Amino acid sequence: MALIEMTDLVKHYKQGRTTVRALDGVSLGIDAGEFVSVVGRSGSGKTTMLDLCGLLMRPTSGRIRIEGVDTAQLSDGRRAELRGNRIGFVFQEYNLLPSLNVLENVELPLRYTGDRALGRRRSVELLEAVGLSDKIRARADELSGGQQQRVAIARALVNRPALLLADEPTGALDTETASEFVSLLRNLNEGEGLTVMIVTHDLELAAQTDRIIRLRDGHVIEDARQLQWEREEVAV
Repeated sequence: MALIEMTDLVKHYKQGRTTVRALDGVSLGIDAGEFVSVVGRSGSGKTTMLDLCGLLMRPTSGRIRIEGVDTAQLSDGRRAELRGNRIGFVFQEYNLLPSLNVLENVELPLRYTGDRALGRRRSVELLEAVGLSDKIRARADELSGGQQQRVAIARALVNRPALLLADEPTGALDTETASEFVSLLRNLNEGEGLTVMIVTHDLELAAQTDRIIRLRDGHVIEDARQLQWEREEVAV
């Protein structure tokens, strides 16, 4: 079943007198449980696609359906509710609050949605799952880059989203930590059925996903699925 359906998706921006065609008629679907990467050069439209799928902006034209819901028909409030409950985000900058400890950062989305008591239990479980059970009371600014990324993943998952969107998630990480990050997402994808969509320019990272969508100048120029042995060959 398609978790995301994009139909004739267009997003144009104005830069002075110039119209930038960030996405120009993209149609594709992403099924529940897929592990997908979106690749392309800077300006290809990949981050715009992620922002549209994450309901962070509206398209110029075309439609996005999430779990069968036509998001074009939703009010801003309903879009925010859907985004908060069904979509998790991981960004390159982590966006943790340095004044809060690790547990408080993970619990932050629960201030707006969900049950706080159940959420605390969920937060602790997620921090154990990402290997940070001994850092629960540490301040976010006391952690390494890889540890902050793990906190960001736990925070993105605290509301049990159906979809995790990651924008250049390994750009600030060293090779070993980046590999650990991808392994963690793979475990969540296979163990919990989490749908993962990664936007990246790192072809080695993309090669470890099940499907690679390649963009150029706002168009999909390649959409290829990979077999497990192909991923393992790249990892070796």
